[in-house]
Amino acid sequence: QVLLVESGGGSVQSGGSLTLSCRASGPASDSYCMAWFRQVPGKQREAVATIDHTGSVTYVDAVKGRFTISQDSAKNTLYLQMNSLKSEDTAMYYCAADGTLHYGLGFSGCLSVDFGFWGQGTQVTVSS
Repeated sequence: QVLLVESGGGSVQSGGSLTLSCRASGPASDSYCMAWFRQVPGKQREAVATIDHTGSVTYVDAVKGRFTISQDSAKNTLYLQMNSLKSEDTAMYYCAADGTLHYGLGFSGCLSVDFGFWGQGTQVTVSS
């Protein structure tokens, strides 16, 4: 059973835009934190952007001002709007969900949670 399904990846020229979507189902849709990660072969996967149930967001410095994470709770869908794309944004992008409804007082942000659900990934290629 695939609980997170990404779409929207593709090839684009530098300066272009893409919007990634991730539809959640089952236990993955009951998540306090959701995120977009990316990975380049031979490098560690990095968190690009996170969003929590209150709408609080975080971004890695490299994408601030260019990417926007958002979610439509009614559609159980997470989005990543990517503008002004650069060749260094080329990577496999993964949607992730923590599958946790709420956290206690010790919650310190979505970057500290365990993302138990992952999508299959969607490739983004930016050519210069």
